[in-house]
Order: sequence, then structure tokens, then C-alpha cells
Amino acid sequence: MTPKARQGGRRVARTEERGVIVLAGEDQNDCEIMASLIRAHRPDLGAAAKLVRINDPVRLRRKSGADLTAAVRALAGKARAKALQQRAELLGFVVHEDLDGFTDAQYDRIRKTLTAEFDRQCQGFRTAVALAAWESEGWLLLWPDAFPRVRPRWKVPGRLLDKDTGRLKDAKEELKRGLGLPVFRESDGPAVAREALEHRLIPSPRGSNRSYRDFVGELTGWT
Repeated sequence: MTPKARQGGRRVARTEERGVIVLAGEDQNDCEIMASLIRAHRPDLGAAAKLVRINDPVRLRRKSGADLTAAVRALAGKARAKALQQRAELLGFVVHEDLDGFTDAQYDRIRKTLTAEFDRQCQGFRTAVALAAWESEGWLLLWPDAFPRVRPRWKVPGRLLDKDTGRLKDAKEELKRGLGLPVFRESDGPAVAREALEHRLIPSPRGSNRSYRDFVGELTGWT
């Protein structure tokens, strides 16, 4: 999205000042994955800002018109309130939702609609939409070497390596079937992302996913 240069009539705080980045997602696991991605791609902000979460689950992709407007207004209001609660500058707002679909024309339509609505309602602070195709686990597959760092016996099967993971249906189930024991759980996702961050795997994904690339483009475009 287009970066917003001002907040409340003032320039957005420089990263050396105290600030927060607010995260909203389908659940805590997804927000923790997003936190690792922010720290990997924006270490300047990740180090200078506190990352905080609002608890409301995000359910936007099927909304339109007045329903979408109301839902985004509510989320944006809670992001502002969270910053006030923290007594900090709102440096940015990251919103995650699984697409449960491929990076195709429908993805383009949904992302364009959501991006436009957040741009319209979030004047004064920067935003980024993480519309993950098929789901967050599809993004995790971009860093296969992180999985055995979480569970030594895990190995991503060759059929899932170096693929366009935005065209992979139900990556979570693929991981459950393919990694080995213990069976992958959704709650393992944040640990995989943290290992990818710690070992500097995130800047160099294996394979591709346009939904991930679109999110990173918004995030790195924050000024």
C-alpha cells in the first residue's frame, strides 16, 4: 500500500523514537509468523518498535461494500487504540488472512479491494496486507531448511521444494503428511518462522509465492 507520511498532522516518528507495529491475523500463530517476517525484512523497525497484537480474528476476504468498510474501520480503530494503550507512535499496521485459494484472478481482485479499503481508512499510518495463498504454511515452505531445525527428523519432501507455493492447495495438510514424525501442527508454524529468521533463510526463499512477494513489497516500501 501507499506509505502514509503523516500521523495526526505530524511526520511519522523516526525509528529511533518509541513506537509500535500492530499485528492482526486469524490467530496468534499467524501473528507470530508475521512478526518474524517483519524482523527479517525490516530489521530497522523490528529493532526500534514493539510488535503488539490485537486479538480480533481477521475475516475480510469474503466481505464487500458496507460490510468490508465497517470491518476495516473496526480493525483500524483497534490498531489506533492499541498504540494509545502502549503510549507509543503507531508506526504500522500488518493484517494477515489466509486466502484458502491460489494466486489467481480471484486473489488479485480480493487483494486490490482490501488494499484500497485500508488505504482509504488508515490515513496517518502505514499498512501492509498479508493475504497468504493458500495459507501461511505455503509461505513457510519457502524456507525448507528451517523445518529440521525445529524437529531434527523433519524433512520437506522433494515434491514440495522449489515450487510456486501460491499454487499449492492446502500446504498445511501437505506438511502434516510429508514431514514425518512428530506430525506438523499449526502451532509449529511460529517456531519454523523464528528458525528461518535466526538462520537468515528468509531473505532467500526457495521457490516463489506471489502473495508473499506482494506482502514483502508493501512492507519494504514503508518509509
